[in-house]
Amino acid sequence: MKTFLQIFTWWNGSTIGTRFHTWRFGKKVGQDELGNTYYEGGKDSEGRTRRWVMYNGYAEASAIPPGWHGWMHHRTDVSPADETYAAREWQKPHRLNMTGTAQAYRPPGSLAKPGERPRVTGDYDAWTPRS
Repeated sequence: MKTFLQIFTWWNGSTIGTRFHTWRFGKKVGQDELGNTYYEGGKDSEGRTRRWVMYNGYAEASAIPPGWHGWMHHRTDVSPADETYAAREWQKPHRLNMTGTAQAYRPPGSLAKPGERPRVTGDYDAWTPRS
């Protein structure tokens, strides 16, 4: 079933084209703590080395850790696998993108937030017809 999903859906791992490109041109660079595997090979339209990721499971772009993100976008030429990368104290660990789920962030006053909304204060006057 997993092979069937990977052949016919782009969001489950990788497409056939990506697998072929990886087999033909790809050189494995490393793997992150989430199981995503990073490759490079060939040149892009700007003459830079092409870099890509094969996701471990669902293809979610926010699942790339900060160190690998910098390498993927050519911010650094040294991959985290080739150096002793340590996240800075202000970098938070990865969390899944919860948009569209019950765990999504809902700011105070949001209509989607359960419970009662806070009372309107004097800094807001609701519009009424003929006022």
